[in-house]
Amino acid sequence: MHPNSRQNDPPNDPKGVSRFGDAMKQMRVRLHLSLAELAERVGCAKSYLSGIENGHKGPPSDELIERLEEALSFPSGKLFECAHWDRTPAQVRTDLDSLKSRERSALELVRLLSSSASTGVSLDELYKSGKLNTLIETLEGQAAPEPSPAMPVSPSGLPMEIPLINKVAAGYPAEFTDLGYPTGIADEYVRSPDVDDPDAFAARVVGDSMEPNYRQGDIVVFSPAKDVRDGMDCFVRLEPDHESTFKRIYFEMDDAGAEFIRIQPINSAYPPRTVPREQVAGLYAGVSVIRPI
Repeated sequence: MHPNSRQNDPPNDPKGVSRFGDAMKQMRVRLHLSLAELAERVGCAKSYLSGIENGHKGPPSDELIERLEEALSFPSGKLFECAHWDRTPAQVRTDLDSLKSRERSALELVRLLSSSASTGVSLDELYKSGKLNTLIETLEGQAAPEPSPAMPVSPSGLPMEIPLINKVAAGYPAEFTDLGYPTGIADEYVRSPDVDDPDAFAARVVGDSMEPNYRQGDIVVFSPAKDVRDGMDCFVRLEPDHESTFKRIYFEMDDAGAEFIRIQPINSAYPPRTVPREQVAGLYAGVSVIRPI
């Protein structure tokens, strides 16, 4: 998936609703809190919380989740459950929903048969009433989801093709463009046998700020499904100008509790840059490097 079509982190459930953002908004409204009041309580920007509630941004850092739970009087861990669900890959969420639906239908069938046994209702009577037939048809129609392969492969049996969408600046942030291609489509593709994220994308390094670890011309594969942690080398999208860069990132917080991200070059000739968390539209971890010999 192209990085300008996703926000940091994943996102929403299969129906397009963020459990985290929806739960946060419902509790905030129940407590008669405005977005500005909540933002002041937890120490972040109102626009950032608005993006979370509207599903435009994924769940925030664990530190901010803890402050939101406290400010909104959630039971401890409740918002973390919502965050974990939103960060789960979409295919896994779909499979789990299908399994839960099958489980509900199976339990309903067991209850119906148990009730008929205790009341003396025969199976023929249940069938004639339509209840038994409906449940059986429901279960037959809910085929168990096929397990996802450990590594997506093409019909040729090779590792999946990863779109090489553009260049990423290993220097000062530059404007990013996906050249107008739809998601997953590009003029050029690469293969990386260790990458199994169907939304992975690749970009060619331009500049020398990440030397000696990465050189100009290297192709770096990024995985939106991989959790981003301190010290990872990431494709970074910045608001409001849709700039992008390739840097090592660190999560920081000032004395007032405001969150920042330090964008750190590996090459000491380049200075680091620190930006407020809400100005970072996307972070995608680098997972593989393809380098010409």
